[in-house]
Amino acid sequence: MAARPQLPGMRWLHWLHNAALRSGVLTGVYLSGVFVAWLVVANRIPELESFAGIRNLVAGAAAILLMSIPVLRFRRKPVRMFVSGLTAWTLLTLTYLGMEMHFSLLETRMGAFHIFMLGGVSYGFVAVFHWVLLLCVEARHRHVTQSEQADVSAPRPHVH
Repeated sequence: MAARPQLPGMRWLHWLHNAALRSGVLTGVYLSGVFVAWLVVANRIPELESFAGIRNLVAGAAAILLMSIPVLRFRRKPVRMFVSGLTAWTLLTLTYLGMEMHFSLLETRMGAFHIFMLGGVSYGFVAVFHWVLLLCVEARHRHVTQSEQADVSAPRPHVH
């Protein structure tokens, strides 16, 4: 049996036995790192101001890629997907709170509560969408299976 691929740094969180929490904590650390780097580059390196559009695009793409880790890892288990995503987003929100203290104008853009709700609602929507999709796939599978069983067990008419 092949070993499952793991995210870098996962072995440090082995003490956390719940896979959804473990993945969420690691994803939250990655998201927080991207966010802090984004803020530092945007506010402390004025030479890169001419590349602000590209900087924002790259940082946003990196954040979206990292946010998809819980969605892709737990695509067959919507509850775990939600728990993992919400854990990651909670860590990002705590980082945002810390950065609000350091960068005073950050709070005027969007408050920490709004950031938390944005992530919670987004992960909740994706988890519910996956859950409904899984229900539809399962219902379709059962319908096809029952149709095939009915065809096999139906008596065939005799032709003379």
